Amino acid sequence: TRYISVTGVQTCALPICGKVEPGETEQQALVREIREELAIEVTACRPWVTQIYAYPHATVRLQFFIVTAWEGEPQAVEHSGLSWQRPQAIDLAPLLPANGPILRGLLLPEEYAISNAAEVGREAFLQALRRRVAGGLRLLQLREIAYSPEAMTELAEAAMAILHPYGGKLLINNDIALAHRVRADGVHLTARQAASLRERPDLALVGVSCHNRDELEQAQRLAADFAVLGPVQRTATHPEREPMGWQAFAQAISGSSIPVFALGGLQRSDCNLAWQHGAHGLAMIRGSWAE
Repeated sequence: TRYISVTGVQTCALPICGKVEPGETEQQALVREIREELAIEVTACRPWVTQIYAYPHATVRLQFFIVTAWEGEPQAVEHSGLSWQRPQAIDLAPLLPANGPILRGLLLPEEYAISNAAEVGREAFLQALRRRVAGGLRLLQLREIAYSPEAMTELAEAAMAILHPYGGKLLINNDIALAHRVRADGVHLTARQAASLRERPDLALVGVSCHNRDELEQAQRLAADFAVLGPVQRTATHPEREPMGWQAFAQAISGSSIPVFALGGLQRSDCNLAWQHGAHGLAMIRGSWAE
């Protein structure tokens, strides 16, 4: 059975859920259900993740959308009342079990920055990080392959001192032990590393680098919080690598149960384009640090 569900990013109501009727697209069902249940007209929305959940009475496929604009004021047409909630502090019960991963996914920001300290220098990188965090950046992967463990430890501690007062999160690339040692917020796994694991690392946040559908499915089996997929466009760091393009990106992430960031040759101005193709947001190196 196919269902659609809708939720918000900054604040969310209890998800609106409804069955897709014969002849309807999932987006058409979304618009109709919200009109029927909330008496508002959706004017902008985008597909997000898909959850398949086996309840005792049925197995359902839930296609989630994020609605970003509508006309009218929400009204409790088919319910006794409405309650607006923040994803990090839901205080209503009961919630369907399938909503747990959805609420965690909503806490992910729409930009995932990747460090470039070896390229620009440690102090220049930290200065750029301070500027971006003050401007709203909240998620950073520390990826410095040339750094020694000691240098990585020092850089991680300095980065967390900048991020944490703003509620930002730091993930360590590849090194699970280092992530535990510095008490980072999580780890970012390579595709090869993820393929070798049988269970999710014991950290609050786990991301996985992916290049194709098979690697994305492995990230889902590990119950990763999100994946990064690319390169979508040609990159300066790997100009010889053929980009997958937006259509192949959209096909690869279709039906994904976890949020996916688009990676490769992108700028912050590409966010709307990424959303149109189902991405949660953008993962960037140079794009994140450009003035």
